[in-house]
Amino acid sequence: MKKNDLTNGDIKKILLSLAIPIMGSSFLQMIYGLVDMFWVGKIGSDAVAAIGTASFFINLGYAINSMIVVGAGIKISHVIGAKDLEKTKEYIKASCTMNFVLAIAFILPIVIFSKNLVRFFNLTPEVEKMAQTYLIVAGIGLIFKFFNFLYSRILNSYGESKLPFKISSVGVLLNIILDPIFIFIFNWGVFGAAIATVLAEGINTFLFIRKSKDYFKVESYISKNWQDMKEMLTLGTPIAVQRVLFTGFGIAMAKIISKWGADAIAAQKIGIQIESITFMTVAGLQGAVGSFVGQNYGAGLKERIKDGYKVAISIGSLIGIITTAVFIVFPEMLVKIFVQKPGTVEIAVNYMRIIGLSQLFMCYEIITNGAFSGIGKPKIPSIISIVFTSLRIPLALVLSREEYFGLNGVWISIALSSLIKGVLSPLMFRKNLK
Repeated sequence: MKKNDLTNGDIKKILLSLAIPIMGSSFLQMIYGLVDMFWVGKIGSDAVAAIGTASFFINLGYAINSMIVVGAGIKISHVIGAKDLEKTKEYIKASCTMNFVLAIAFILPIVIFSKNLVRFFNLTPEVEKMAQTYLIVAGIGLIFKFFNFLYSRILNSYGESKLPFKISSVGVLLNIILDPIFIFIFNWGVFGAAIATVLAEGINTFLFIRKSKDYFKVESYISKNWQDMKEMLTLGTPIAVQRVLFTGFGIAMAKIISKWGADAIAAQKIGIQIESITFMTVAGLQGAVGSFVGQNYGAGLKERIKDGYKVAISIGSLIGIITTAVFIVFPEMLVKIFVQKPGTVEIAVNYMRIIGLSQLFMCYEIITNGAFSGIGKPKIPSIISIVFTSLRIPLALVLSREEYFGLNGVWISIALSSLIKGVLSPLMFRKNLK
């Protein structure tokens, strides 16, 4: 079994060497969405709105999957830090068993009730049909995505981040090639975009299974160790609840936004994809911090945890400042990469400028969440996130009134909640370290 030891050596060098490939992998995941959005944007705003609507339910699957992925990452990094290799195998087996059961349990209702789920948004019949098509195909493909997330997290716990990056690169290149072929040459439209993504994810899963054997070998991926499963679920559930509610809040916000029509829905979807530049970059740093803190926590090196967190926050500050400047100064140029319709562009530009003000604080929150997970206390940041993300809904309802800010009030409510979370989370982490 290979393992990269994160408990010794220069902290900044270790964090960057671990974070950069994770950032690269995160960017590649973002590129999946951006490539789809680029080509689908050529069809029109209705197609963009359809994928944006279906994506809420796909993201719900990712959120639920985090219950296993996060819990497995925490426990596996702890036992690796403690150098207990047999226990590491047991946790890997248990996490794979749970991951498969969860995937089937989520995919079946998504496919069966796809029409009812899409109708919630009161879209036009044409947009509804496209959204349902995308949801069914992408929903079935979640089986691959669930295992890709899990394998990436396990490998990161070993201190290995380059392999997930290389595998993700293969999937993204395949997606870039297949998207225009399936969407335009085969004339499959939104269906083609979904098929291209699912095929790419399936190839990634095959590569993960094959290549990860250099890092961990288990006799069977079927486990009946209920105690290990319970431990991982206990640790992963707070994050999963947070992400599920976050997705639910997103759906509620989309319902509010739908009042302004398909242009507003499409603008938000494009804005979120562009904003993921910040999110995916700092998520790589979050993964590095989680693995670094996890191994050092398992080894009992508490001072090293503090020093690592300080280094991560300083790197995150640089990321937040740069993206804030880009989003405020160049929003129109970014938006027009994906859509040209004047109404959609105007709304998306306003979104980018308002959300841009909160990027630094979003970085602080995400990095701190990784540190909390590393010390086995994911419940604290989850509570903070749930409370203040939920406040977006009443804030949006009030601020979006015509006598106040209209649609821009929705964007302001999102930015304000991110600012509060980005201040409160680091304060709570420092208190826990003391």
